[in-house]
Amino acid sequence: MISRRKWSATFRSAWSGIWTSLRTERNLQVHVTAAIIVILAALFFELPVRDLALLLLVISLVITAELLNTAIEAAVDLVTPEWHRLAKIAKDAAAGAVLVAAAFAVLIGILLFYNPIISWLG
Repeated sequence: MISRRKWSATFRSAWSGIWTSLRTERNLQVHVTAAIIVILAALFFELPVRDLALLLLVISLVITAELLNTAIEAAVDLVTPEWHRLAKIAKDAAAGAVLVAAAFAVLIGILLFYNPIISWLG
């Protein structure tokens, strides 16, 4: 018989994973800090709601990629604590996914903030 967990237990597990990752993963801490700064800047420059929504979307993409990267690294380390070529490929690919998400988030941020910053400086 399949065990059915309560929704509250499911959410507690999810929050536990986020919180543990946030406490232990330096890169996730950097991404969350950058996200807070970007959101505050968007509010300061009074970006349109559409732009704010796009920023929230790319921020969530980067944080999701970082959480998945953390999960993949932990699972690979559990399966094979010793160096293995396939383990390296899995870890490097997961890290690459974070890099792609973060790079595009930065490009989108530049596009959205360029005119407001130029106007504010000028």
